[in-house]
Amino acid sequence: MKVIDLRSDTVTLPTDEMRRAMYEADLGDDVYGEDPTINRLEQMTSEMIGKEAALFTTSGTMGNLLAILAQTRPGEEVIVGSEAHIFWYEVGGASALGGVMLRTVPNDSEGRMDLNSIEQAIRGRDIHFPRTALLCLENTHNRCGGTVLTPDFTSSVVSLAHGHDIRVHLDGARIFNAAIALGVPASDLARDVDSVSFCLSKGLSAPVGSMLCGTREFIESARKWRKMVGGGMRQAGVIAAAGIVALQTTVNRLAEDHANARRLARGLENIPGLSVPRVEVPSNIVMFKSALTVSGADFMRQMATRGVKFGYRGNNRYRAVTHRMVDSADIDEALDRFEQCTKKLG
Repeated sequence: MKVIDLRSDTVTLPTDEMRRAMYEADLGDDVYGEDPTINRLEQMTSEMIGKEAALFTTSGTMGNLLAILAQTRPGEEVIVGSEAHIFWYEVGGASALGGVMLRTVPNDSEGRMDLNSIEQAIRGRDIHFPRTALLCLENTHNRCGGTVLTPDFTSSVVSLAHGHDIRVHLDGARIFNAAIALGVPASDLARDVDSVSFCLSKGLSAPVGSMLCGTREFIESARKWRKMVGGGMRQAGVIAAAGIVALQTTVNRLAEDHANARRLARGLENIPGLSVPRVEVPSNIVMFKSALTVSGADFMRQMATRGVKFGYRGNNRYRAVTHRMVDSADIDEALDRFEQCTKKLG
């Protein structure tokens, strides 16, 4: 029985072309700036995203952390969405290592923050207040079901923030999913922000790594912070090579993942006991609910015995993510197994 793993697009394996590129990569010491493969990846990335420079990092969490460290000082405040990945899943690194406070503004169901709410959260000039130094957006938005922020919305937020001398970082872990969903270049989605990060190791299928982009001055600061937190890598071109192939070969195929996510959502909606808040999902993340009498943990165990894995969000809410390792036939098979399971559990 084939295991159909829908827990995350991070479970993707490198392609054969990536493996060959890793084996054949030209290498050097990246701390000295001498790894030609990393240099090529960073140059390619900055051109694709439309920023002056880029930095190879070990993970999206590191990329977001470096963006905060390089654009804030201890005691300052960072505005994030109430459902932001930075707030929920990055181990409090901004506070523990950067000494900054995270202040949340509610995300709506589309992953947006209301402009008036943002403005109300910005600190005024007062001896008692921390300075609001940074605002973070997320595109696509993980906890809001892979929703997509448009260039116009991002521009309006950046305009508001810059009017208050606040910089803006975009957690673009799945920015190429957003670009494919909107039919625009990724550079359009990052055009107005001061910094942007994205993952190579999710839907793009590289085994390791993320990219952080911005001005040359910002990237030089982030590079030093990367060294401080232990992210200075040596002959890391061996993994950067896969990132180059990912950017060259896997971006456009993300549309297949989006189609499979919609196929999955429509199928789940038709299974008694399951419901999908958003059937026409915008990218590759499907959120769904269960009205079954068993606990969420029991439901997941029952499905695991049937070879289908997915994530649990509590209160009988679940997340499934489509990716390169799952095709349309796998989606149909997963739906059959869901239906068999729900019939048994009643």
